[in-house]
Amino acid sequence: MTKAYYDELMAVLGLREWFDTGPGGPLNYGPDGAQGTQLFFYQAEEPGTYSRHETGLHHLGFLVASRAVVREAHQWALARDAVVLDEPQEFPQYGEHCFATYWLDPHGIKLEAVCHSPETS
Repeated sequence: MTKAYYDELMAVLGLREWFDTGPGGPLNYGPDGAQGTQLFFYQAEEPGTYSRHETGLHHLGFLVASRAVVREAHQWALARDAVVLDEPQEFPQYGEHCFATYWLDPHGIKLEAVCHSPETS
């Protein structure tokens, strides 16, 4: 389920799998091209639970090309019955033109799609 979820989501966000790691290997995603951040997900080697309210990772934010992509990511999350924390909206406390949506993935990880550009017609 995790691979299918993230494969679909990354396509919405404009990212892609960089290389096939085979069954049980880490998931890996990055921008289409030679430059940019890569994201890796590994299977847990120890039992435990994740909480964004403890020390460590709070959320993953994905900077996307437009407000339309923010809205598309929101619709994508809704179609998968995700817990949506914030509908697409302006967040002026995070900078001029900050437009974002937040939701939880199936493991409870908070995800964000964000654009820092004004609305275009």
